[in-house]
Amino acid sequence: MRRPITSTYRLQLRGPHADPDGRAFGFAEAAREVPYLRDLGVSHLYLSPIFTAVPDSNHNYDVVDPTTINPELGGIEGLRELARVAHESGLGLILDIVPNHLGVENPRMNRWFWDVLKHGRDSEFECYFDIDWHEDNGAGGKMGMPVLAKEGDEDKLELVHLPAEAFPEGAAPDGEVVLKYFDSYFPVMPGSFASLDDDVLDVYQRQPYKLMYWRDGVISYRRFFSVNGLAGVRQEDPLVFERTHRLLRQLIAEDLIDGVRVDHPDGLADPFDYLTRLRDLIGPDRWLVVEKILEVTEPLDPRLQVDGTTGYDAMRELDGVFVNQSAEDALSVLAMQHTGSTWDEAALHAAEPQLKRRVATYELAAEVRRLARAIRRDNFSTAGNDVSDEDLIDTVVELMSAIPVYRADYRSLSRILSTVIAEMAVAQPDRVDALNLISAAMLARGEAETRFAQVSGAVMAKGVEDTLYYRASRLVALQEVGGAPGRFGVSAAEFHLLQQERAHLWPKAMTSLTTHDTKRSEDTRARMLEISEVDAAFGELTRSVFALVPPPDTFTGHFLLQNVLGIWPADGNFSDSLRSRLHEYALKAIREAGVNTTWLDREDDYESAIVAWIDALIDGPATADIARVARDLHRGGVVVSLGRKALQLAGAGVADTYQGQELFDYSLVDPDNRRFVDYSERAHILASYREARADDDFDAAAFIGDVTSPEGADRAKLLTTTEGLHLRLEYPALFTAGDHQAVFAVGEAHDCLIGLARGDAAGPSVIALATRTPLGLEARGGWGNTTVRLPEGEWTDRFTGKVYTGCTDVADLFEVLPTALLVSSQLTQTGRV
Repeated sequence: MRRPITSTYRLQLRGPHADPDGRAFGFAEAAREVPYLRDLGVSHLYLSPIFTAVPDSNHNYDVVDPTTINPELGGIEGLRELARVAHESGLGLILDIVPNHLGVENPRMNRWFWDVLKHGRDSEFECYFDIDWHEDNGAGGKMGMPVLAKEGDEDKLELVHLPAEAFPEGAAPDGEVVLKYFDSYFPVMPGSFASLDDDVLDVYQRQPYKLMYWRDGVISYRRFFSVNGLAGVRQEDPLVFERTHRLLRQLIAEDLIDGVRVDHPDGLADPFDYLTRLRDLIGPDRWLVVEKILEVTEPLDPRLQVDGTTGYDAMRELDGVFVNQSAEDALSVLAMQHTGSTWDEAALHAAEPQLKRRVATYELAAEVRRLARAIRRDNFSTAGNDVSDEDLIDTVVELMSAIPVYRADYRSLSRILSTVIAEMAVAQPDRVDALNLISAAMLARGEAETRFAQVSGAVMAKGVEDTLYYRASRLVALQEVGGAPGRFGVSAAEFHLLQQERAHLWPKAMTSLTTHDTKRSEDTRARMLEISEVDAAFGELTRSVFALVPPPDTFTGHFLLQNVLGIWPADGNFSDSLRSRLHEYALKAIREAGVNTTWLDREDDYESAIVAWIDALIDGPATADIARVARDLHRGGVVVSLGRKALQLAGAGVADTYQGQELFDYSLVDPDNRRFVDYSERAHILASYREARADDDFDAAAFIGDVTSPEGADRAKLLTTTEGLHLRLEYPALFTAGDHQAVFAVGEAHDCLIGLARGDAAGPSVIALATRTPLGLEARGGWGNTTVRLPEGEWTDRFTGKVYTGCTDVADLFEVLPTALLVSSQLTQTGRV
């Protein structure tokens, strides 16, 4: 019988070679934490990718062999042992699979890719990769590889015997003759040389690949976004699908796993077809969710045979409902003063196509040129034959910049492309011939149509997530994947309608607050969301800081200052580790923004100035001012974090907890958010809570203490998390099949409460209540006469054990915690869901 899935707990696995100190968190380490996670209330462990990746990977999305379980993590036997331990404790396993790409940064590590380099189009694995072999591919029909550090560097090549240790076991014969370029190795086609004394350049010219200067922009294989070391896989080929999913089929046959999370399906040729085949493979009962990034008005296609998304849409809602929307104008003006833009919806809509155009023109130029060539080949009419290559590419770039979603070929979005083309034809009539050519190619239902959709998603991701969201700075906390920062929060009305939609259409979708890809952890964002409550104080702080400690530029300073406030230590004591983490984050942020420095063209003086500015914030004349505002943000952020967690756990869907987030954690973007978790600390707090809770006279207030202190906040969040998770375990259908209802307060502070109820046709059984705008509530003197009318019967707060009936003062409900999870006595007595 399949284990009911009520919640997941994400674990970031890594082997010893991924850590400078040789620490690992593989299957054995995960198995050791199963008793703790069972006691926490988790139903399923959600594992980061487990197939063999490069040994030093700290994320394992660079899989090099999908036919084996990563030996760095413990191999197949280690996975079986983890599954046994988990299953004996009543927990299931969810896998994160990576169908779109394989790691090829070091070709010798990937035997399939190595074989393609060695044999070219004659390789049995050639069909596995999405390679452009056409004569006009920029590499003369060979596979162009962006490898050379300088133009003309071919003279650095050597013909050598490859040391056996340079390969993973069994990947290549001992002593194979290869071409060596500094520390990189490339295979030599059989019959293309006689001995090591052959002329190296003559041998090189006979190979089916061509090593290109990395700035030439000639890359003959589809990449994951713009990452040269990740090569696209052709899952549309049934042979490739079968080979890359054979091990997954084995794990299912052994009943080791209960579900699958699919990484980046938008990169595939046909996500709809792929997910249909995947559903057939895993069966109708296993959980299947997809990393599909939805724009704010974009629905998930209901014909997809999945259980929902991985929860970025839910994250936007759960964050946005805690924003003080009345601060929009003030923060827009402040942003204009320091960055030259309000970063409101109009400004973002203006900036987005500009940055997408920039990405398509430069960073993804190879993909756009390949698409343009496919458009020519797929055009069976004479339409647009007189359109120059330059005009065609320029029009493709314009179209890419105007597509408002990641890819527009889902059936529910069928009119987006035609609408964008229609609008462009009116606004830019000189492009009509090029648009006709593109449209004709789309109608051919060939390579051009597929490639257009794939490139569109990459342009959106790189232009918006990885560039715009590192530039915009009105309220940085809203700038997450799948976010809509131009909307400045989510009203209660919108929030409830979207929760109802999830309950009815996607009741088993994942809901997330933090992921391995979020730019800030949930607790960091909670503090930063509170900037909307202290907009005047933040404006004053910004002006004071910039006067006392001028940043290299206020554009960047305005962005970074919000992040600094987000992770400012509650006790004001900066460790060397935290200082270093901030340095690394600041450098990553400014390189992603690409305004004054980039990953490829680093401006060392500017980067050094940014690091020095961060140090001046930590130890300088503005430090006391920053600390004062940070204390207010911390106080409000704790309230927001606790309430938001309660709403997530009581809401529709399958609630995910990212590793370690059951305690307060102030992290920034990867790799900062992938640090090792101290589970011994968490297990100790949970054990002390369970011991205290076993006492008939349990006093939640005494157990928690000061909820704004680091210790009290951790105890409160763990209490909130474990009680919510256990409630889901006890009544699984209530959260994956029940109904959503809105709960409102009445009285002078009614707008400071957000509540939801879960139930069925007989009425609500669980109510979650949370505090909005806590600092504003504090300033107005508290809840006053604000009340909530509870449905008939007794309602017990799972967090405190207190019982309430009828019309209840919110101040009484929130006497101990700023949130409540109320359970009807009828539910506990009858088990009705």
